[in-house]
Amino acid sequence: QVPLVESGGGLVQAGGSLRLSCAASGRSFSSNTMAWFRQALGKEREFVARIGGGLTNYADSVKDRFTISRDNAKNTLYLQMNNVKPEDTAVYSCAAVANGGSIYSPRSYNYWGQGTQVTVSS
Repeated sequence: QVPLVESGGGLVQAGGSLRLSCAASGRSFSSNTMAWFRQALGKEREFVARIGGGLTNYADSVKDRFTISRDNAKNTLYLQMNNVKPEDTAVYSCAAVANGGSIYSPRSYNYWGQGTQVTVSS
């Protein structure tokens, strides 16, 4: 099932900014944890950021550079990426969790988007 659709990816120069969006449909995720993960070529999918329960969490690699937010009225999740680095290059996917599990583990999330490519040039 793919009820989430990401957009906003593209090519950006190092130091620049990009804003990713994740539109949900089929159900409301306003009361659920939502997160961003990314996967670079040849690498495992890794946690980027999450939002839920009035809290936000970030991977150390993106802390102070990325900001996760949500607009519940639009059932949309966002990831503001500032001061991007070449190592940020990856396919970014949004996810929503149904219940239980670690918020840092992809296995905890039941809903996923197809992903959007972000490429940072140096």
